[in-house]
Parts: sequence; structure tokens; C-alpha cells
Amino acid sequence: MLLLALDTSGTGVGVAVHDGSSVLAEVAVPGSQKHAEQLMPAVVAALGRAGVDRSALTALVVGVGPGPFTGLRVGLVTAQVLGAALGVPVHGVCSLDAIAEAVAGAGQAEPFLVATDARRREVYWAGYEVAAGPWAWRRLDGPHVAAPADVPVERDGVRRVVCGPGVALYPELLGAGPVPADVTAGVGAGAIATIAARALLAGEDLAQGRLVEPKPWYLRRPDAVPSHSRKRVLQ
Repeated sequence: MLLLALDTSGTGVGVAVHDGSSVLAEVAVPGSQKHAEQLMPAVVAALGRAGVDRSALTALVVGVGPGPFTGLRVGLVTAQVLGAALGVPVHGVCSLDAIAEAVAGAGQAEPFLVATDARRREVYWAGYEVAAGPWAWRRLDGPHVAAPADVPVERDGVRRVVCGPGVALYPELLGAGPVPADVTAGVGAGAIATIAARALLAGEDLAQGRLVEPKPWYLRRPDAVPSHSRKRVLQ
């Protein structure tokens, strides 16, 4: 197995190569919002660091979001084009699940939320529980998009830990409770690759929900909509 993972669900670009046992190489280009310009150079760099030729890839996996329209499309389209050119399958993984993978791996023992920037003063969020076995987490709720004040941080009178970059954006609403180390950053392509590799090796399909169709999860309608009135061309 040789997986190439892509993610453009946030402001940056992430690429990773996974051999079914571990991440061979990972490249992250944070915060540029130049997804189209930087994704393919990051792919070339990751393959080079891993010492893998693209013809040896057996599958691609891409973060499906949720995320903003423009950036998310770049990753999905690139993955589909590469998959078609190489004749290999393309799988999707919820980008918030990648943060959950890091959170559970850092030793989080209680149910938690993951929140990322959705712009427009909103966040994307999902709720998780810690599980036993090969999967240390399970998504219970979401993903959703909501105002930070509407995220259900408290459940049954208990305030849940919130992880992900949304915490730094709205610390007064989301930032209570001890957060495991190194899980306030964005989505890691290495975690997306790890989720896909584990699921594929276990023979999982779309029914389990960790692998999904490689289609974008926008969660809201686009800003641009067709005009309902005809434009006059003659005065």
C-alpha cells in the first residue's frame, strides 16, 4: 500500500505519503490561502522526501472538509484528476476526523469537540467520544457549522474540551478545559493518511463512515447565487 493524502480544507495545504504502516513524508504549507499554486509543488516535495514515484501509488485520499468553497475544491479536483491519471481509487476522509485522530493519540480520555474556522464568524464543529480498540475515537455528532456561541460545549452539565484552531479564534467561548498538547493546530494530512490506511487495511467501506465519497462537504450554500430578475440591455 502506498497512499497519497491531500488536504486543502483550511487556509493552508497538506500532503502526506503513507505506506500502510506509517507516514513516510509529510509537507505542510500553512496559512497562505494559495491552494492552487502550492498543492502540486507540495505533492512533488512529499513524494520526493518519501522516495516514491507517483506511478507506485495504490490509492489517493483527500480531506473532504468541511471547508470553504474555493480551497476545498482545489484538493478534491486535484485528487480526482491524479486518481484518474494513475488509475487508482480516490477516497475521502472528514477533515475534522484528522484532528480527532491527533487528539485521541495525545491521550485525551474524555469526550471532546473539534472546531475549525468556517469564516463569517462561525466554526465547523463535530463531537467525539474516546473509544477502545484500533480506533481511539468515534464521531458522535456532526459535522455542523454554527456561531461559536451556539456550539454545545456543555452536555449533561459537563463542559467538554474543545480542540482545533477554532479554540484560538474564540477562546472566551471555546477555550475552557485542559487541551492535549499539539492539537490546537489545523488538519494534518498525515492523520488523514493514517485514518484511510487503517480503514482500508481493515476492509472498511463507506458504511463505517470513516471513509467517505471524495465529494466536498461545504455545509452551507454558496455566496454567489443566480439572479432572479432579468437584466435590461435596452434603455
